[in-house]
Amino acid sequence: LLSSCSASGVAPRQLGRRAPAAARRQRINPTRSTQLHAGDVVAGAAAATSEDGVATPVSIGARLKRAAVTVAAGALLAVAPAPAAMARLEGVNNPGMLPSGPVQEVLDFAGYLTKGDVARLTQEVKNLEKDTGIRVRILAQAYPATPGLAVRDYWAVDDSTVVFVADPGLGNILNFAVGSNVDLEVPPSFWTRLANKYGTKFYWQENGEEASISNAVSAIDSCFREEPGRFKCSKIQAEFGEQASTGKLSSNKWFGSK
Repeated sequence: LLSSCSASGVAPRQLGRRAPAAARRQRINPTRSTQLHAGDVVAGAAAATSEDGVATPVSIGARLKRAAVTVAAGALLAVAPAPAAMARLEGVNNPGMLPSGPVQEVLDFAGYLTKGDVARLTQEVKNLEKDTGIRVRILAQAYPATPGLAVRDYWAVDDSTVVFVADPGLGNILNFAVGSNVDLEVPPSFWTRLANKYGTKFYWQENGEEASISNAVSAIDSCFREEPGRFKCSKIQAEFGEQASTGKLSSNKWFGSK
């Protein structure tokens, strides 16, 4: 997804430290020389992810790059050189897989979600966009069965978009790429903590892929409805029974805006 999101001004979530604001707003030039082939990054990510899918500061950044790889072809922004001998994973650009008709905010090509799940998640992200302006788009896939780069134009990915790719291929099912406007609102540790709570291999094998996806979306919804400040998104709040969001819109969290 890095290729797709970078071309549209959406930078991958680089966890661990926050870049200067000017750098976060800068659009990535796909012709820069500091780039790696998608497969190099994927191979490097696999070595940095624990067996149960628990994220480390290195593996999260790499895994977010895999979110990019699994939906896009082309070169990626280089973070660290990878061994040349590593096998390369080809990118995908298959617009023919995309549904006709009105644009759908939730696409499930892996069968993780029921029709009811899709309808509920669609309403949740629509309400979030209406209330906050943040656009969450969900792609559930099992690489290489994915439309890939084609989702960039299909969803009109921009600086206020979070592209959530659910793909357990590296153990952790939660993969994100976020726009620069989103990056300014969320603390760097949020995406790491979210992946470690609901995206590990142990969690989705025990509870199912749908639970990982639904709880992640609810946690994102709760996060962006909180008031600005140093404690914004300090907790991962998703499951029923957990402490409610402190945000002024939290009363609409589960059932949507009126």
